[in-house]
Order: sequence, then structure tokens, then C-alpha cells
Amino acid sequence: MARRYDPERRQRIIDAAIRVVGEKGIAGLSHRTVAAEADVPLGSTTYHFKTLDDLLVAALRQANEGFAKVIASRVALEDPHADLAAELAGWMGEWLAGDRTGVELEYELYLAALRRPALRPVAAEWARDLAERLSRRTDAVTARALVALMDGICLQVLLTEVPYDEGYAREVLARVIP
Repeated sequence: MARRYDPERRQRIIDAAIRVVGEKGIAGLSHRTVAAEADVPLGSTTYHFKTLDDLLVAALRQANEGFAKVIASRVALEDPHADLAAELAGWMGEWLAGDRTGVELEYELYLAALRRPALRPVAAEWARDLAERLSRRTDAVTARALVALMDGICLQVLLTEVPYDEGYAREVLARVIP
């Protein structure tokens, strides 16, 4: 049988992995479940991603790109007169108001780095890249503190029944910004 050229297969596998994790959690992820979800032969998943960690790294990178796009679409980091705390609170609100499953998935992948060392560099990249962007408006230490605070606020919203409060977020972020 001739090999079928399928340039989108790798991306379909990543998308399928994200859907599987979204539906079943990381514990439900296997090459077999992803192959079935992507409607590709099992060998395709192992060809493109030798290990599940390799697949999770690709999924986490793709998830990180979603939040990076939200940030890139806003101009506050370029405008020294914009209210940085208000902009950050707005970013979080926009992100958390989107597809809740997608946000939960991103954090599940992000927190999987606790148990899967292969994911740690990708998780660290996200925090470092965001801190670098924030450093355009503040010093490096404050930028890292803002990233940590934003993470904490988002986790509280995801893990509790308390809805996101943009006013509260703006106030506490402003307290950190010199």
C-alpha cells in the first residue's frame, strides 16, 4: 500500500491530544486514544511523538500560544500611558471568559509539569516570556511578581466557585506595580 501524504497529520494529532486531555484528563491520554480521536493509524502518533511527554510538550506549546495571542492583541505593553493593572486584569478576564474547558486544559497541561519534567521547560518558557513582555513596562522583579499573581488569581477562579472579579484583580495588580 502506498504511503499517503498527509501534511496536516501532526497537527491533527496535537489537536486530538488536546481534546482527549480536555475530555478525560492527562490520565486518559495514550497513543491509542489520540490515534482514535485523530482518526489516524496508531503508528502515526508514535512516528510524530515518540513518547507521551513529547506529545504533551507539543500540546502545552500550542495551549501557551492561545494566551500569547490574547496578550499580543493588546497594546498596553507598548503604551507607557496605559493603566497596566487594568490591562492585565482585562487580559485575564478575556482569557477566563473564553472557553472554560480550554482554560482548564491549559492549566492542566501547565500543572502536569509538576510530575512530568519534560514539560517544565515549556511551562517555564511561558512564565519567562510573559515576564519579559511585562518588563517593557516595569522592572524584572515586578514583572515576575505580576506573573505569579496572575497565575494565582487564575487558579483561584478555576479551583473555587468564586467568579473572576476584574476590579479585585486590577486593585491587587496595582499594589504590586511601582
